[in-house]
Amino acid sequence: MKTILLKFSGPLQSYGTSSHFETRYTDYYPSKSAVIGLLAACLGYRRDEAEKLSELSILKFAVRIDQDGRLLRDYHIARSYKDTGAELRTYVTNRYYLEDALFVVAISGKDELVDTLIKAIKSPYFQPFMGRRSLPVPVDFFLGESAEDILDSLRNLPWQAAPWYKKKKGKQGIGEKISLEVYADEEIVEEEKITRSKLRRDIPISFSQKGRQFAFRQEACISIEVLSEIEKDLGVGNAEHDIFSTLEEA
Repeated sequence: MKTILLKFSGPLQSYGTSSHFETRYTDYYPSKSAVIGLLAACLGYRRDEAEKLSELSILKFAVRIDQDGRLLRDYHIARSYKDTGAELRTYVTNRYYLEDALFVVAISGKDELVDTLIKAIKSPYFQPFMGRRSLPVPVDFFLGESAEDILDSLRNLPWQAAPWYKKKKGKQGIGEKISLEVYADEEIVEEEKITRSKLRRDIPISFSQKGRQFAFRQEACISIEVLSEIEKDLGVGNAEHDIFSTLEEA
């Protein structure tokens, strides 16, 4: 089974699994439903194509926390009006985001499906985004594929945090290691030292606007050690998210 590695980074991200009405919360890292929804968009699946969605729901999933994000609240006052133009009501909305966060998501499945996903990620049918349509994925979103399992793939990928964040954490030297948290499907990490585990309702059954449906899965958290930095001649680059540098190169 192959593993795909994806980098979720940018000024803002948002992953709500318990949002209602005027208050839109965000989780502190990407949910499985958000990632599957993104992959479905890349493949061109429609919201009501539940059968196709079930093929993606069986993918193994894990997310590594490379750079903690800060919680941002976007506060709005909105008004609705009658057909006559008279004001009907005023209400408050709160939308939450993560600022300056960076996550590495690993997904694994049968080789044929993984190959199809890689092609779709590189040439998406619909625009992929990080929780909200206004938050597109970064230009270096696709980190690569691996023949290793999810945990080994995450262990062998160097720390992707921005230089300023590494400096803040005091981990900049070549060969240094840092311990990072990984949240994964519990069956993936059964033989590891699990620090905590919880039930999450984020396996999508249907994204239909007539009635979204989600199933439960058991998620566990472990810690792994990864290299803070590696020698330049081994291929490490600047992990800082800088879209303007990419445009200059083009």
